[in-house]
Amino acid sequence: MSKLKEFTASSARPLPVLLLADVSGSMSTNGKIDTLNDAVQEMLESFGGEDDSRAEIHVSVVTFGKDGAKVHQPLAPASKVQWTRMTAAGGTPMGAAFDAATGMIEDRTQIPSRAYRPTIILVSDGQPDEGWQAPLKRLLGAERASKAARFAMGIGDDADEAMLSAFLATPEARVYGAHEARQIKQFFRWVTMSVTQRSRSANRHVAAQSRAIDG
Repeated sequence: MSKLKEFTASSARPLPVLLLADVSGSMSTNGKIDTLNDAVQEMLESFGGEDDSRAEIHVSVVTFGKDGAKVHQPLAPASKVQWTRMTAAGGTPMGAAFDAATGMIEDRTQIPSRAYRPTIILVSDGQPDEGWQAPLKRLLGAERASKAARFAMGIGDDADEAMLSAFLATPEARVYGAHEARQIKQFFRWVTMSVTQRSRSANRHVAAQSRAIDG
């Protein structure tokens, strides 16, 4: 790595992206989990190529399925992530994933005050297990997590659009519906474009400070 790149990497402010991924048993049907894995890998590669900005995109993936909510990919610079493919089985303990996301974002040892406001992506193909409402309320009411940009995708006809809309918690925001593989990939390309635009805008110091997570 050149000295210039070393300086850029050390001085870049983290821009955290958290993916909350449904890996319940229903995601194992119709190639959904395979397509999701491919889309996440493509997103990581795109993020990892954003090396000329003052923002460095960091990514974490929290899965929720048979093992409850699990940090599948700890928060790390996208350029350094070696993607391990997800597998699908079990129920849909989405509430535990909300609590995991809240805990990660509120923890200043994981996301420092100098970081940009995070992005949270929620992907699910069905009804969440009972008890998700209180964890979602904690997420939306937390000091730092409440500032996150949020994206939601429902896969297939059984996705709970009302719950996904509650996660977005913004009237003008819409739940992205995906009924085939190409639409899952389109969603992640849209999210990738949105996040990389934020990353590039960090180079132009206009209002950059207002986007700080503790700003």
